[in-house]
Amino acid sequence: MSAYGHQMEREFSAQSLLSRGNTGTEMGSRYVSESGFYMTSFAATIFIASLVTIGVLLVTSVVSLAVMLQSCENKSKGVVATIDKANDNHHYCEILALHGELNGLKPDNVPPLCRNLAVQYIETGGYRRDLDFVMGMIENFFDTVSPSKNQTDAVLIDIDNILVSDPSVQRILESYTKLHSKGWLLILLSRKHEKQRHVTIKHLNSIGFNGWSSLIMRSDLDMEMETREYFCRRRTEMKEQGNEIMSVISSQMDALMGLSLGIRLFKLPNPLYYNFENNYESRIHGLVQSEN
Repeated sequence: MSAYGHQMEREFSAQSLLSRGNTGTEMGSRYVSESGFYMTSFAATIFIASLVTIGVLLVTSVVSLAVMLQSCENKSKGVVATIDKANDNHHYCEILALHGELNGLKPDNVPPLCRNLAVQYIETGGYRRDLDFVMGMIENFFDTVSPSKNQTDAVLIDIDNILVSDPSVQRILESYTKLHSKGWLLILLSRKHEKQRHVTIKHLNSIGFNGWSSLIMRSDLDMEMETREYFCRRRTEMKEQGNEIMSVISSQMDALMGLSLGIRLFKLPNPLYYNFENNYESRIHGLVQSEN
């Protein structure tokens, strides 16, 4: 290359450097992308800071969501565990009640847990619902049959524990009245001693149970035998006297076992046998005291 060419190259290089220097002085530092997008260092700093902030917020949200989900899962497990425990308790008490009735379980043998569940059963309306269902079954059955004209067809009703609970009296009285109006011979059964006959009749009259044919109670000899044997003997005597037993209605299993049970049996719900028994005894004691 000639001396002139070298000189021109040096001048061109100097002008290029000067031009770049002047641009930096007038506009400040710039970032240039291949697409031609320009960004100042201040704007880039803000942009990067924004990205960092967004990232932090996203991480925080994810962590918060994970904590919330874990909390909900723990609560859900707790609710499920509570429900499972309640169901287990309910089934346990149901089985205990069934075998208690079959084997004459005494009130002292009933665990407090089952007593509490029985109270809830009544207070939440479960007992009244089940009672309505059974009484409806009784009424539907007796809508399909009629007593004979010789007035020997009997319906046996175990009055112990079913006529001392306020939730049950009115509903049972409705069905009782219907049976009486259709001409059925209504025979009432009790496990109580004959000495309590007068006060028992007074109680029956006070709650509206009138028009029954007879009230069978236990003698001294009867008190020495098991209740299921007592009921069985009384039913057999009725058959021998010419009565036809159409049905037996009771809330306890001992009255629904043995011979001469008739055509149809009806088991009423009885969640608080031990409490009903105690309440009944208290009322009887109070009536006896008032008469003395």
